[in-house]
Amino acid sequence: MGEIRELNGVKTVIRNDWTREEIQSIYNLPFLELLYKASTVHRMFWNPREVQQCTLISIKTGGCTEDCGYCSQSVKHKTHVKPTPQMKVAEVVEAARRAKEAGSTRFCMGAAWRELGNKQNAFRHILDMVEQVNGMGLEVCATLGMVTPDQARQLKEAGLSAYNHNLDTSPEYYPKVITTRTYEDRLQTIKNVREAGISVCSGGILGLGEADVDRIGLLQSLATMDEHPESVPINALVSIEGTPLEENNAPSIWDMGRMIATARIVMPKTMVRLSAGRLSFSQSEQALMFMAGANSIFNGDKLLTTPNPAFNDDMDLFNTLGLMGKPAHKKPLESPYEIDQIVRITHSGVDDHGNRTFTQEAQVLA
Repeated sequence: MGEIRELNGVKTVIRNDWTREEIQSIYNLPFLELLYKASTVHRMFWNPREVQQCTLISIKTGGCTEDCGYCSQSVKHKTHVKPTPQMKVAEVVEAARRAKEAGSTRFCMGAAWRELGNKQNAFRHILDMVEQVNGMGLEVCATLGMVTPDQARQLKEAGLSAYNHNLDTSPEYYPKVITTRTYEDRLQTIKNVREAGISVCSGGILGLGEADVDRIGLLQSLATMDEHPESVPINALVSIEGTPLEENNAPSIWDMGRMIATARIVMPKTMVRLSAGRLSFSQSEQALMFMAGANSIFNGDKLLTTPNPAFNDDMDLFNTLGLMGKPAHKKPLESPYEIDQIVRITHSGVDDHGNRTFTQEAQVLA
């Protein structure tokens, strides 16, 4: 029920009651058919040329007590990453300034710990970082592990735009990757963030050893939330020597394209973000992912502790594909197909007898 959109024979509706069987039927479509449907859905809601550019830095690296099997920053694994103190406020503000000059409009700060807990001094500095970076006109995102309702409220008051807290994979496969935090813990943090009025950024990682059914399970967990996340990062595993998953292979372009396209169809108004592992894909492969419905990237030379395409390379990619950055604190551009009244929009409801009705046609085919 709700708003139904139709374009070129493809229909979509924003809903929160997706079953795994329904998502699987989309995920298993022949690839080119899936790509066409996802690209069409994308054009119903978005201007396909607009892509949000985000920069992610690690404000506190290493020393994390979690045992995430993919992570270089866990104290449980012997990797090249050594624990470092939390960055100074001035250092973070300077990094944000450089990111803004390079074209980024959202600045994300990550800290390697399980939860904020009682880190009062560190939290006070983070609130200062958020306030100052927000004052620069940038959107501010943070990923700080688990947060309480009160901590989420304080982050919101400081000017935090979004909070990243990935589910990583399906509920069933999750314990094979992480044992120090439950899936329910992650869902509770997302709830705390949502109730504080902060946008939710939550996605997953491909290449953990999961099966297709786990990728479908992840998408169902996200698409059946009371409100879809405003942003869903799709990460490709970057294998790190010393982690339990160091022998795992990164997902193929076909895996990434299929996941992005399915996410676009089941969560039409969500930003789908190309995140970790983008460096392993060529520009033509990244173009396919944009065609599948991705409309946000992390840019900057590094994502926490893993390499990422250089700013200049991304600018070349944007120029080649005719993409443009999304301004900070602005609504996304309207879909040209909606502006030109090419998208057909109707509204469905249920009458007193439980029958679905279709009313209030808002636009018609041009």
